[in-house]
Amino acid sequence: RAHFPGTGIFQCPITGLAFKVKSAVTITYKYASWTKHLSKADQEMWIPAGPLFRIQVQPGVVEAVHLPHFICLAEDVDTSLCSIAHFKSGKMTLERPTRLIPFSAVLENPTFSLLGALWRKLRSTLKSLPVHSLVLIFQQLSAANTTLHLYLIPDDKSVKQAIEKQEMDWNSKIIPKPPPFRPLFLGCIYRVTSTNSVEIMPEEQLPFCYKSPKEQQLFFEIYIRNMAEEIGLRMTDTRSDTEVWRASLRSGRNSSTVLWACCLLGVAFLKKHRTNLCSRMGQLSTILLHLRHANVINSDEEEEVRGQGTSQRRNQLLLDLVEKKGWEAQEQLYQILRTKNPYLITDLEKPN
Repeated sequence: RAHFPGTGIFQCPITGLAFKVKSAVTITYKYASWTKHLSKADQEMWIPAGPLFRIQVQPGVVEAVHLPHFICLAEDVDTSLCSIAHFKSGKMTLERPTRLIPFSAVLENPTFSLLGALWRKLRSTLKSLPVHSLVLIFQQLSAANTTLHLYLIPDDKSVKQAIEKQEMDWNSKIIPKPPPFRPLFLGCIYRVTSTNSVEIMPEEQLPFCYKSPKEQQLFFEIYIRNMAEEIGLRMTDTRSDTEVWRASLRSGRNSSTVLWACCLLGVAFLKKHRTNLCSRMGQLSTILLHLRHANVINSDEEEEVRGQGTSQRRNQLLLDLVEKKGWEAQEQLYQILRTKNPYLITDLEKPN
């Protein structure tokens, strides 16, 4: 429940839900389950594109609601396939969003019930639907030796929170992790491999799919007999063997715990090629979009970069910001550049 004291925009930091209101108001909202309300026939035609919410507020006060979604709009998807679902008296009605923006479907002058963003399934497009995603790794503290659970999920906060709660009940500890450095695709198969001898069960590959928070989520169980050495993990798209994510694990101070470590390739690359990046880094709008999504920069910093007079000044300011935020931010930018401007990266990494 949130009380808004007057006209303005409120965004919930836990759910990503946002409201534009005309006057002071109290809003009550909570997650609901798509599986419980979406009929089997509707599940054949539609796929959830974000959390489902139950929202209660007095009529006429909310000018607009921003419903979070996880579809990657930077990949030129057909936005006409998005609809807002309303559930009343067990029946679903659909409404086109007023507009679709990165990470939110905006509905102006809304009426409230159970509502959330859906995406129309087309056989020709389902496996080409790009999705922002998360990798979650948990260590089971009570298991023998080192046992990890690795989840690959769409960037849906309701699903993430349900997994975290379940893993805490299993006496697990979350290990900090990077997200994939490129969009993933629903319905596609992803493989996890290791640089060392580890056991990955039930198998090394799983389909990438959406499961409602109330459902049991798919995960890889990774069993490591000996953590004396650093363990590297790599995830690839089985269609093209393209790498989409990587990380490494090493022993913590306590031999029963592990820590996440990321390669410092990004730090070295940005430092070595800073001058060339200032003059040659393109596709700035797409880069900023991905950095915002990864929480590397905020909206004020994005506007500050966009407000610079020349492309070289914009690039220089962005590099300054990312450098100040540390090696994780620099690694994020490096991976985005590898995905969005591979020719520039290849050219700069050529031996002299």
